[in-house]
Amino acid sequence: MPCILLNLCEYDTQKLVKIKSVRLGSLKWTLNVAILMFICIMMLWNKEYQEYDLVVSSVTTKVKGVAEISIPDIGEVVWDVVDYSGLSQGKNSFFVATNVIVTKNQKQGNCPEVPPHGKLCRLDKDCEKGLSDQHNHGVQTGVCVKLDILRKTCEVRTWCPIENKKNPRPAVLASAENFTVLIKNNIRFPAFNYIRRNILPEMKDTDLKGCTYNHSKNPYCPIFRLGDIVSEAKENFTEMAVEGGVIGIQINWDCDLNRFFHNCLPKYSFRRLDEKESNRTVYPGLNFRFARYSTVNGVEQRTLFKMYGIRFDVMVFGKAGKFSIIQLIIYIGSTLSYYALTTIFLDWLIGTGCYSKEAKQTYIERKFEAIQDREECFLCVSFVDEDKLRVVKKSRKKRLQETKPLSLHQRKNDLASMKTLMSVLQCEQSRSEPVKKGQGAGLVVDENLPRRHSSGQSTDTPLLEMSQSGCPAWCQCGCCRLSDILQEQLCCRSGKGRCITSSPLFSTLVVSRSVLETALFYVDPLAELQEEALRHGAYVQFIRWRFGDSTPRDAIPVIPSCCIWRIRAEYPNPDGKYSGLRLYQAVPSQPKFNR
Repeated sequence: MPCILLNLCEYDTQKLVKIKSVRLGSLKWTLNVAILMFICIMMLWNKEYQEYDLVVSSVTTKVKGVAEISIPDIGEVVWDVVDYSGLSQGKNSFFVATNVIVTKNQKQGNCPEVPPHGKLCRLDKDCEKGLSDQHNHGVQTGVCVKLDILRKTCEVRTWCPIENKKNPRPAVLASAENFTVLIKNNIRFPAFNYIRRNILPEMKDTDLKGCTYNHSKNPYCPIFRLGDIVSEAKENFTEMAVEGGVIGIQINWDCDLNRFFHNCLPKYSFRRLDEKESNRTVYPGLNFRFARYSTVNGVEQRTLFKMYGIRFDVMVFGKAGKFSIIQLIIYIGSTLSYYALTTIFLDWLIGTGCYSKEAKQTYIERKFEAIQDREECFLCVSFVDEDKLRVVKKSRKKRLQETKPLSLHQRKNDLASMKTLMSVLQCEQSRSEPVKKGQGAGLVVDENLPRRHSSGQSTDTPLLEMSQSGCPAWCQCGCCRLSDILQEQLCCRSGKGRCITSSPLFSTLVVSRSVLETALFYVDPLAELQEEALRHGAYVQFIRWRFGDSTPRDAIPVIPSCCIWRIRAEYPNPDGKYSGLRLYQAVPSQPKFNR
């Protein structure tokens, strides 16, 4: 019982529709092969079968080089690594000076401020004593002093003389492009416990002393010439040395740690990191100041250095991959969904005008099973002068005869059942009584039999006379009856012509007592043959004849008014009351009609 209640003993599977078509089959396998090739190429190209780990690294650098330069106000000076490397180096970076401004013998005292930092003045009252901000070189004394022949500025207390020089062009230390740097990079991939460094195991001390990095000839040498680094970044060292800048040295480790495809070598690349255009950048380049202090005759003085240079930032990226069966399974599972693209494309192709209309309709009927609620009811109509069935939506304003179809469908006739009934009928004809008056004679019926409207009121007017004198406006065959229900206002024809009830097959197949009895006994061998059962059997027989095995979209088949009244005339209800059309189906595959 718990198994049944929780649906644990049930298995649901999808319904598949197999379309036998050379075009669709060829297109399907062509798309599947293309998708398979794409999956395999992407798997091999991106190495999706591997498990990855990111690099952990440390960097140390050592710059070497000596240059003899001429500094204004100082003269010839030899600079080594202590002079041009700056006061300190940041993490994974190093600095090399390329230009310098020197201000000698500065002492604490009073001197005129220089524009644009100083304020031009004419009198002492134009200067404010004690005023200082981040743009001034010192604190104002409140005195207006002469700067040059034409100008006066406020006097400040600071280190005098004040630095007032522009950076030299060309750069003083332009020969720094010949300096070299040794970059030592140690890496580790924790997930694989793999350790390596950019100084490869096969390199010897003699090799390192004589090698310099070259992109094409020696791409793994860890010693770099500064001029080559700047050149690889597509910059000019001479121009960059004037104001300085920042260059990035990128080391990329893309490692394959599989045994047969082992590869773990560094790849170097270079780029400029700062904005190089002076006219588009506030405070372009890179510079800093430092001073060297001394005491002369008991007075402290200093030499101020404003250093321009290039900072090199070493950035390490990398990941290592190793084959993993779990990653391979995950990749295969995630890419299987790509095959749904084939189904989506073929379904779209069938649903568009690229495919035949008949094949499209058949495919839609087989693939999709439409289920609608009570409010959205679909009806099925079969006109004798049309080859296809109409599916229409129930309307509250239009007669069923005038409602436009939503779709047209081909009939699916139950030929096996029809052949069985006809064979039985042929056997019965040799033993049956002569045909009664009103059977098999089209519209010729017993005029003494009372006729009834859908309202249940009786009338003594024969069916033929009623057709000719009081035919509804929507009737095309001349045999329909009036009805207040829009869904019952349906004729057997869409245009003027003979009524289907005048067909000999209607009398033989639909209202013949022997055929109906045979059909009822075929379903229930012990059935009780009452007039109501025969009337309902005639309804079912007409639906099988005109609508086939099953109605499209589970629509409710509607019998024309002329056919209903002909059947009621043959098999009337004793009390003269009929339920009429009820717009529901008890079982979708076997529609019930209560009339």
